[in-house]
Parts: sequence; structure tokens; C-alpha cells
Amino acid sequence: MDIALNDVEAVCIAYLLNKRHKKQNKTKRQYWVHPLNVKRPQEGQFNITFMTLRAHPDKFFDYYRMSIQSFDELVLLAGQHIQKQYTNMRIPISPEERYLATGTHFSALHYEFLMGVSTITKIVRETCEVLWTILQPIEMSEPTTHDWLDIAEGYFEKTQFPNTVGAVDGKHIRIECPRNSGSLYYNYKNFFSLILMAICDSNYCFRIINVGSYGKESDCNVFKMSAFGKKLYADKVNFPPEQCLPGDNQGVPQPFVLVADEAFALNKNLLRPFPGRTLNDERRIFNYRLSRARQYIECSFGILSKKWRVFQTSMLVEPNFAVIITKACCVLHNFVRRRDGYNFKDSLDCSMDSIAEKRGVGNSQTNAKDVREYFVKYVNHSSHALSWQSKIIGK
Repeated sequence: MDIALNDVEAVCIAYLLNKRHKKQNKTKRQYWVHPLNVKRPQEGQFNITFMTLRAHPDKFFDYYRMSIQSFDELVLLAGQHIQKQYTNMRIPISPEERYLATGTHFSALHYEFLMGVSTITKIVRETCEVLWTILQPIEMSEPTTHDWLDIAEGYFEKTQFPNTVGAVDGKHIRIECPRNSGSLYYNYKNFFSLILMAICDSNYCFRIINVGSYGKESDCNVFKMSAFGKKLYADKVNFPPEQCLPGDNQGVPQPFVLVADEAFALNKNLLRPFPGRTLNDERRIFNYRLSRARQYIECSFGILSKKWRVFQTSMLVEPNFAVIITKACCVLHNFVRRRDGYNFKDSLDCSMDSIAEKRGVGNSQTNAKDVREYFVKYVNHSSHALSWQSKIIGK
């Protein structure tokens, strides 16, 4: 019995000595707050420039990517959810200072705003999560049947393409190679990415998004596996009932459709262009008319990337963090567009991707082909044709 007790005592003593040794050898924290960061209230970027920028609305817009009025409304909506308590130890970082719109890497922000990198990381994550939670029900709720009708009206007014309830496409969000991910995030454009799949309206606002699929996946598969894609291919989306196309009141009622490039699978509610170069004139005109509506999603991505500069380089964060940032930027994109309108400088990069880079998908439904053929006849009919469409195809 004494021997067993001595063994236990020996083990306990060895454990305590080892723990004490580790504690002694552990690197002590040199500063509670680094001397550089102590100067934040006087010398940090926010405290130096914020009030100065407010005196110059155009410069404020360039820096914060929105007007002063929109910024104040955003702080009013989300500020209470990111405001921290005052303590005897320190003054918390204000909600206004937590909004970082430069797109600069965290290490650079550390020296500009005089905050620790870990603090900036936590602030960006928390703020993006709050922005998505607060703004998504307001700015990106799933459209109602009436909303789809309004979207279709907007598309016809601007592009003369009928029964169009949105343009859909995928965008590769560039990230650094995640650890132990192999080739999952390596895309056909030869960089690492995750995919933003989106549907937009004719005002360049995102109505449905899906973020986070591996970069190696095709647009078609990502869309089919998304929650909205599953509903569409199962014919469960709350689209309006079929109706005659504008100016075709004696014709056959047609479904409401999304427009996409040829990487997507043809469906009665999703139209894509005819593939190949050996097409007759009618189909070439249809492809042109479809592209006029489809380019809205390309321009939406261009405006998104131009405004939120984090998309102009690789995100040096883990994929799940990149998803949070992307979702916040998309909902902020809608928030700003609906308040500050269209800014030409934000749309300089809205060119359409080359169709040659897309892989076509076959096995379309028969009724989907019938729907597309009906649209072909509609856009080629003399009463619905655009005066310049024949010249565009070189006819």
C-alpha cells in the first residue's frame, strides 16, 4: 500500500515539476498593448481621416465606397450589434471604425489603423457576419411571385428580351491555396478560388447567391447543387404562371426564364444560347438577343469587383472566412446601389467572359428546346425585331 502511494506521489510531483518548467520556459508576453497600437486614438488612420472625409462627400464616397447618408444608415442598422462595452481597461473600437472598405490585407491595415492583426481579423469577421445577418432579409430576400414580375418588366424595358426573371452565372473568387486541399480549389483559369453563383436583376442587384463551392466545379454543377437550382430543376420555384410574350397576345403562353451562358443546362425556365459557330441567322440573332440580357450578370460582377477591392487580389484567409466576406460584399453591393444609384467608375470592368472558355451541357428536356425555339421565332419576327440586330450578325 505504501509503495502504491509513493508511486502516485512521484507521478504527481513529476507532473507539477514538468508543468512548472513549461511555465517558466513559456515566452512571456512583452506588451499588453504594443506601444505602436497605444497611439491609435491620436495617430490611427480612422481618427485622422474620418471627420476630414465627412467634410468632402466625394472623397468619402471614394474611400468608404458609399455616400455619407448610406454610411450613417448602415451604422444605424448594424452599429448596435457590433458596439462593444466601455471598460476601465480600454475604450472599445467604435462601429464606424470597424467598417474597413479598403480591401487591404490585414497586415497592412495593422500599420494604418494601429490595431493588432488578430484584432483586425476578429473585427472583419464579426462585422461581415453582422452585415449579412442584418441586411440579407432587407436587401436580398428571396423574390416573391410579384417580385419576379417586376424583374421581368425591367428586363424587357431595358433589353427587349421577354419573360426574363434574371441572369445567372458564376464568378471565381480568388483565394490562396488552402492547406491540405489538393486540387479542390484549383480552377480551369489556373488559380485557386471558390465560386460565387448569383442571379441578378436588370438594376445590377443580386437577388439570389450561393457562395463557397470548390473552384474546380463547373458552373452547371454548382447551380444544380445549390438550393435554388434544385428548386428550379424540380419546377418548385414560385415563378409567375406562364403567359404570352409581350406583343404576342394570340400566341402560346410561355414560362418565365433565367438567361445564362452555354455552360448551363437548358431547362424550360433557363435559356442558354445555341452552341457552335455553324448556326443559321435566326439562331445567331437569338444568341445576340439573349446576350443583351445575360450581360447584366457579367456587369454586376464587374461592379462588385470594382467597388469592393478585396476581389481584385487573392483573399489571404481560409475559405470559410472568404465566404463570409463575399456574402457581406454582395449584400452591401445591393444596399449601396439602391441608395446611391449607378456610378460609372464602378462599372469599368463589366466585360463579358469569352464563351469559348465555357463547357456546354447537353441532355436538355424536349419541352425546354420547344420553349427556346419559340423565343427564337419571337425575336426574329418583324414586330419584335430590333432594327440593328441583322447588322450585328453581319446579315
